Amino acid sequence: IGVKESHQMTIFRIIAAILHLGNLEIQGERDGDACSVSSEDEHLNNFCGLLGVEHSQMQHWLCHRK
Repeated sequence: IGVKESHQMTIFRIIAAILHLGNLEIQGERDGDACSVSSEDEHLNNFCGLLGVEHSQMQHWLCHRK
């Protein structure tokens, strides 16, 4: 479709990260008022590696609204 190979790899990386994010296990706490994500979750590690984001920040902001 005329997309450069370098752009294709970026698109594939983003799609792979989104798919890993969908497999992330989020544990509910305190009757559903809070949640947590394991720091050992392989999908979170893959997501952060693919997008180049900081693991601890992503783990925090996935469970906090503000």
